[in-house]
Amino acid sequence: MQVSRRSMLTILAAMTAGPAALAQTTSPVRVRGTIDAVMPTAISVTTRGGETLTLQLADPVSVVWVVALPMDAIQPHAFIGVTSVPGEGGARKALEVHVFPEAMRGAGEGHRPFDLAPDSTMTNGTVGSVTAASGRTLTLAYKEGEQRIFVPESTPVVTFQAADRSALTKGAHIVGSATRNPNGTLTIARISVGKDGLVPPM
Repeated sequence: MQVSRRSMLTILAAMTAGPAALAQTTSPVRVRGTIDAVMPTAISVTTRGGETLTLQLADPVSVVWVVALPMDAIQPHAFIGVTSVPGEGGARKALEVHVFPEAMRGAGEGHRPFDLAPDSTMTNGTVGSVTAASGRTLTLAYKEGEQRIFVPESTPVVTFQAADRSALTKGAHIVGSATRNPNGTLTIARISVGKDGLVPPM
């Protein structure tokens, strides 16, 4: 299945947007969890915090796979996103890295707050220098500046592949941002699904 660059940009921008960007839409809710049931127009999800949610599926709904990569996929000139927290010696410490397909270069470029962990940020940019020693220390440049980030060897590294609704199966791990409707229900238009049992790390 082919997914257009515009569709992928929409999916990934929503997935990696920080709280400030999300606040500009109608009551967004970040959802990270496991699918319990799939219905014709909705999915039931247990979140990582133990809450059970019913998510109405937008028509159409966009779906992408999240696929594991080796650490050496982090190379100079790659366009990547990194969730990180304050680290030692002036470098931030990566919690996860997602390597964008080349067609997605520029998606969500910048450095902003993120909600994966306390004091976490999301940085999307181009890899400059990379030093490999017990992990990776890299510079990540974006339009407004750059960050120095240490990526421990244990850090999950992933990328994205085209998928469709058939990826939404019981037991699949997902991440996405839903919209809270005036009646309190939740609708989700873009979903990232861990492939082969992967838990999306972002």
